[in-house]
Amino acid sequence: MSVGPPRKLYDAYVFDLDGTVLLGDRLLPTAAETLAGLRAVGRRTLFLTNNPTRTPAQYASHLSALGLPTAADDVVTSALVLIDYLKRTQPGARLMVIGEPALVSLLEEAGFALVDDPARTDVLVASFDRSFNYAKLQAGFDAVRAGARFLATNGDRYRPTPQGGQPDAAAVIAAIEASSGRPCEQIVGKPSALTSRYLLDRLAVTPSCCLLVGDRLETDVAMAAAAGMSGALVLTGATSRAEAAASPISSTYVLERLSEILPAA
Repeated sequence: MSVGPPRKLYDAYVFDLDGTVLLGDRLLPTAAETLAGLRAVGRRTLFLTNNPTRTPAQYASHLSALGLPTAADDVVTSALVLIDYLKRTQPGARLMVIGEPALVSLLEEAGFALVDDPARTDVLVASFDRSFNYAKLQAGFDAVRAGARFLATNGDRYRPTPQGGQPDAAAVIAAIEASSGRPCEQIVGKPSALTSRYLLDRLAVTPSCCLLVGDRLETDVAMAAAAGMSGALVLTGATSRAEAAASPISSTYVLERLSEILPAA
């Protein structure tokens, strides 16, 4: 693990959003100038998030409004990885979705039928859902007990916020697993190899030419290492320096702020 910032530029950069570029509805310090600096020297930049509560177009609009001009094609969410996985493994599947409107709309746009009848469900999709309640737990329980596949967008325990955090998809997954006795079959988001393959295909670069920047060791950094990418842990979100030092997961770089990924002139 390096104690200092990178001394070189990579061909492509991938940035986590929550806790790395954003905290709540504001940009974190140095985010805008860091992205502008990389773009000015022709480096490819993408945003990657496990959080499917916005569509890529909505994330792009939000980032642009905050002063970070972004196109929808430059945002990858766990919902896109899920759609790619379902199209390859179970096209035409009928889905029951425990998730928020952005996820639902993307799945519908991709051509999947959404159902609320457990007996007609081919796949249960669990995700971050701020309206999760007992009725949704019962429906998911019934669906997996009736034989539906059990997939999830991401396994994050919580989402960083200015107030400290919100329980994330791991809480929904755990409730269904505990009640049904069925483990989740596949979590497609970080640190899954499904996400790293999708990402590298989108970027069209070799892993060694890419730097993934995030605030979580167990998702961002672990996925980068498994895929052969360099990883930069930025201490602006979910991980402290003490936690990084104590973790068996090693990051290529550990940074105090995002701008440190720019090599000194």
